[in-house]
Amino acid sequence: MASVRQVQVTFDCAEPERVARFWCEVLGYVVPPAPKGFDSWEAWDRAQPAERQGRAFACMDPNGVGPRLFFQRVPEGKVVKNRVHLDVRVATGLVGAERIAALEAECARLIPLGATRLELLVADEENESCLVMQDVEGNEFCLD
Repeated sequence: MASVRQVQVTFDCAEPERVARFWCEVLGYVVPPAPKGFDSWEAWDRAQPAERQGRAFACMDPNGVGPRLFFQRVPEGKVVKNRVHLDVRVATGLVGAERIAALEAECARLIPLGATRLELLVADEENESCLVMQDVEGNEFCLD
């Protein structure tokens, strides 16, 4: 049985490039190099048939450690809570007030990028504090 070597996380969205560029800023990711024969993704996109232009975009970890993120345009809007979401690990190893301060600082950085703050979930007997947010198209994610 073959082992899995890579994982890509795919987002359904209305504006793939906009959402991808948001996540580049959140995670420190970069846009992959344009396909061979094109000097930019814009040039590649213009070469596509009109109905396929702007239909997808991607971003990747520049160090090759994290998963590639792929964003594909879909006709329907988001209706309910995500069944899968990303946890952005900004406070690993921190507890109490120090953890909450790290979460709040990252939240403050992401809001000007278009993120929305939803709810701070304070630590209980089982879980550490985390901050629930939404990306530029309303997809939930947690600062953890």
